[in-house]
This record gives sequence, C-alpha cells and structure tokens, in this order.
Amino acid sequence: MLPHRGAAPGDRGSVEQRIERNGEAGPVEDRHASRAAADTERSRTRDTLPGASSAAVPGSRLRRSRLALRSALGPAFVAAVAYVDPGNVAANLSAGASYGYLLTWVLVVATAAAGLVQYLSASLGIVTGASLPQLLGRRLRTPGRLAYWAQAEAVAMATDLAEVIGGAVALYLLFDVPLVLGGLISGVVSLGLLAVQDRGGQRPFERVITAFLLVIAIGFVSGLFVAPPDPAEVAAGLVPRFDGLGSVLLAAAMLGATVMPHVVYLHSALTRDRFGAGDQRTPAGPARTRLLRATRLDVVLAMLLAGAVNISMLLLAASALRGRDDVDTIEGAHAAVSATLGTGIGVLFGLGLLASGLASTSVGCYAGSAIMEGLLRRRINLFVRRAVTLAPALVLLAVGADPTTVLILSQVVLSFGLPFVLVPLLRLTGDATVMEGSVSGRPVRVLGWLIAAAIVALNAVLIVGVISGSA
Repeated sequence: MLPHRGAAPGDRGSVEQRIERNGEAGPVEDRHASRAAADTERSRTRDTLPGASSAAVPGSRLRRSRLALRSALGPAFVAAVAYVDPGNVAANLSAGASYGYLLTWVLVVATAAAGLVQYLSASLGIVTGASLPQLLGRRLRTPGRLAYWAQAEAVAMATDLAEVIGGAVALYLLFDVPLVLGGLISGVVSLGLLAVQDRGGQRPFERVITAFLLVIAIGFVSGLFVAPPDPAEVAAGLVPRFDGLGSVLLAAAMLGATVMPHVVYLHSALTRDRFGAGDQRTPAGPARTRLLRATRLDVVLAMLLAGAVNISMLLLAASALRGRDDVDTIEGAHAAVSATLGTGIGVLFGLGLLASGLASTSVGCYAGSAIMEGLLRRRINLFVRRAVTLAPALVLLAVGADPTTVLILSQVVLSFGLPFVLVPLLRLTGDATVMEGSVSGRPVRVLGWLIAAAIVALNAVLIVGVISGSA
C-alpha cells in the first residue's frame, strides 16, 4: 500500500491543483501516489465537511465534472493510432479501389465495435488499478501464464514488425530512402517518442501521439477535397451487403485489422498508468462515475477521429482509384494517388503513412512492454525492447521481402490473438467481484459477446481464404 501523502482535509484547492497537474511531471510512482491522495482527500472532504455537498456549493458538481473530463482525455487517442496503422491503409485503399463504396458500412460497424471493446479495456484499468495482462497474470498458473504470454508477445511483435515496415515504405516513397535504412530510421525515431513517455511522463507522450494522429488525419483526408465522393453512393455504401466472396474476404480483413489485440491490452495499461495508484482500486462512488463517464467521451471522440480517417481512405480510393489494378500495394496506391490527384496530395498521403508508421510502432512497443510486465512480472527497458523487436523487421527488409505481403501476414497473426484478449476482457468486465459497482450491464455484455463471436468468425474466414489462396 502506498503511503498517504495528501493535503490537509480542508485543503480543497491543493487537491484540485494536483488533479490538474496530474501527469505533467515527476516519476510515475509519485503521480500515482499524488492521484490516489487527491481522490481520497476530495472524497473525504466532500463526505465529512458540513456544506461541502454539491447542493450547498453552486457549480461544484459542474466543476468536478470538468476536472474529470480534462483529466480523462488522452489515453483513447493513443490507442486510436493503432486503428490507422499501415495495415489499415492497405486494406481500406484496396476495398475502395476494388469495390467502390460497397464496404463503407464495414468500417462504420468496425469502428463502433472497436469503441465498445476499447471502453471496456479502459474501464477495467480505471476500476481495478491494473492492466488486463496484470489481472490475467495473477489468475493463471505458471505454465498457463507463460503460454499466454508467448501468444500475446507474438501478437505484439507482429504488430511492431508491420509498423516499422510501414514507416520504411513511407520514407522510401517520400525521400527514396532504401528500405533497410528507412526501417532503421523508423526505429530510432520511435525510440525518441518512447523517451518522451519514459522521461516526461504519460501526458506529454499522449500529446505527441495525438499530434501524430492529427497529421495522419490531414494526410489521408486532404485528397477528398480534390476528389470528393458522391453523397448518394456513400449513403448506399452504408447498407450492409456484399458482392461475391472477394468482398466478404476483404470485409473480414478490414474488420480483423481494426480490433487489434495489442491495443486492447494497451488501453487498460494507459488508464492504469494515468489514474491508478499502484495496486489500489479507484474507490466506488461519484468520483469513479465521473471518471468513467469522461473516459467514455474520450473513447468516443478518439474512435470517431480514427473511424473518419479510415472511411476517408476508402472514399478516396472509391472516388479516385476505382477500377485501377495497380493499387494492390501501398507503393502502387501512392503512385496512383500522385498521378490522379497531383503530387501535393501524394506528398500528404506519404506524410500520413509516415506518421502512421512512426506513431503506431511506438504505441506497439509500449503495449509489448505492458504485456511483458503483467505476464512475466518483470520490466525490460523500453530501449532494449525497441532494439530487439526492430531486428526482425530489418532482416526482412534486407532479404527483400515484399512489404505489403509482410503487412498482410502480420494481420493473420493478429487475428489468431483476438479470441485470447476478447474473451478474458469480457469475462473480467462482466464479473461483479472484479468491477465492483461498475460491472458491465447485460446489454453491453451481450453486445460484447456478439462482437467477439463475429470478429472471430470473420477472421477464421480470412485465415481460410489466405491459406486457400482465394483472399
């Protein structure tokens, strides 16, 4: 148990100041202790001082809600970067170029499903003060824990592999940098991003990653101003339907690439690091309710942005690249965008891809660290981990492996990891002994299990298609 280091019971101003400063500076452990003390003292003050209720102090409830909202925004935007990674770029462009607006509805459904899953993960970290890997590590015996870690680590490394290669491709497209050197540069830049989190704290890291997310959005949305989509066809694309087996397999790839296992593990770690106090739970009560409500808004805003970027990719391909047979690779798609919409849009597209690769590989390394910490119960320096996971990508680039093929295969590996993260997440967030007063309601649990079943089924279709050669 961390020692209590809060302000005096009557010192409400200092408590609120610590809430506003939360994450700005100081070691993670100090921020955790300060946050726990602030929550405890605020609750104690509200519960024990005469006239401290929201009814007696005009506007105090609104003030607390605003503080909770300001404190909660950020983690979901870090997680959202995984939804606009190079794998999503390839799938969305292929869908738009091959089937026009037909599969727009798939991205809408995938974004909504991902939002629910991410909120469940975030709420788990807030309520329990632990990440999903930590909770599983405490419940599994050693053989099962190590086996679970092996598959989770494989998923994290496959993700990191794809992101490094995506960044290398972007550097090649923008500056004609050789792929191996581009992969090395991507790894070095991601080290710099990780240093922001390691030395400056989580809030600065969240701001940097959110800035990258905005660059990604500008890069992929800008083309729509040059080649605007047909509103009637966009509306028609919102009606669920397919056009042959090829569209079914592509829809499976789009959905499977959207809900990614590593970012589900990650979100619980992000909220734990932001709001947790060691192994202490967030106490049940109005403060937790406000925090969960603000977190829900954080997830909604972040997923709306990520969903809009993904849909923009598909609409751009549908309006400008439909029917072309040279967009089955990212390099081909970039060349087609430049030829069709102009060099300027092509440069913005490349910058969006570069930001996608750099930000998502940093986030993936963060997720891998959280997985290892929770399941192996030990920490490895992020820089050491970055070097270890960078090596396979550089080897594949050096031997001349096709980047797009590597991206596709990495998505297949990710699909195998989905059941292992969704099933435990749904069970834990539906367990009253784990979530106490914040257990998921029955409609949410039913919807969550339906989403899990649909994702697993569609990914099984994708895997069969890839193996059979029909995907």
